[in-house]
Amino acid sequence: MALVDRIKRLMHSPQGRQARARAERMARDPRTQAKVRGLLARFRGGGRRH
Repeated sequence: MALVDRIKRLMHSPQGRQARARAERMARDPRTQAKVRGLLARFRGGGRRH
């Protein structure tokens, strides 16, 4: 459980809060959402293969 404790400490630090805010902004970005949907489609076999 040491890893979980380290992650918890990080998320409560100023750097962790900044990283969380950056991740939340990226998650709301339509371009990022499209990229994630494309990756999920590829892994699920729904994407086009080149």
